[in-house]
Amino acid sequence: MTHPSDPGLSVILSERRRLTNLAYRLLGSLADAEDVVQETCARWYAMSPAQREAVDSPGAWLSTVASRICLDLLGSARARRERYVGEWIPEPLPDRTEWTGARPGADPADRVTLDESVNMAFLVVLDAMTPAERVAFVLHDVFRYPFPEVAEIVGRTPAACRQLAVSARRRVRTARPDAIPAARRAGVVRAFKRAWEAKDIDALIGLLAPDATATGDGGGLVTAALHPVEGAEQVARFFAERPATAPGMTLVERTVNGQPGLVAQRDGVTVSVMAFEVTGDRIAHIWAVLNPEKLHPWTAG
Repeated sequence: MTHPSDPGLSVILSERRRLTNLAYRLLGSLADAEDVVQETCARWYAMSPAQREAVDSPGAWLSTVASRICLDLLGSARARRERYVGEWIPEPLPDRTEWTGARPGADPADRVTLDESVNMAFLVVLDAMTPAERVAFVLHDVFRYPFPEVAEIVGRTPAACRQLAVSARRRVRTARPDAIPAARRAGVVRAFKRAWEAKDIDALIGLLAPDATATGDGGGLVTAALHPVEGAEQVARFFAERPATAPGMTLVERTVNGQPGLVAQRDGVTVSVMAFEVTGDRIAHIWAVLNPEKLHPWTAG
């Protein structure tokens, strides 16, 4: 329970956005990020007034607790992923202007800032890291925490955390595509949409990198490919065999994690969100999230 007279209350309210941004980048799930923020606030109010008063920096305390909760969750997530049906893709986020499924009463400030550190390609690379690597890298390189503070959270020495960040940075650098103007990326995605609607396999192949991959995430709740589809021709045929214009289906261009993407809707309800990585003028990766539990921000109501 919160108390209006609590001097830390204004800090908590002002910190919610930053905590949500931090937790989403660490976990790749908005639902889990919001749970972390709520748990962090609950721990704050579980302390006595005297204990809260003794905290020199409530903001730093909240960030430390939230990061440690995320670190624990990342450790347990590995076991959960082993039981997950098919491929796991981070939860996609819409643009602020298209945000329809936030929890009732959600303040816009609670939503995640969509920048380079939340595009799908970046999140997929983060997901391949060890929990300690991911936490050290996100805290230091994205949120600019000094290594002594990172060390306190991760439970390692500052030197060890610096090495973790170096290793993670190397992964990101290797996987990061060349910078491409947003308009060109949008044009490639639009061309893919039109070719898919026309079932034009040759056009689809021409838009895909030779080693392109398409990954689907149905979570065992809806039908999705259990393994990534690899190769331009295989990916092209995979999409051509799945009509984009079936009765009641609509394919629309949307911003997905700050990048041009596509959303498939059936009778107005979002059933799939697709994120793309474009390299040059071709699509290198397609990530399609079909798991309805990951589509709440895209669904009205």
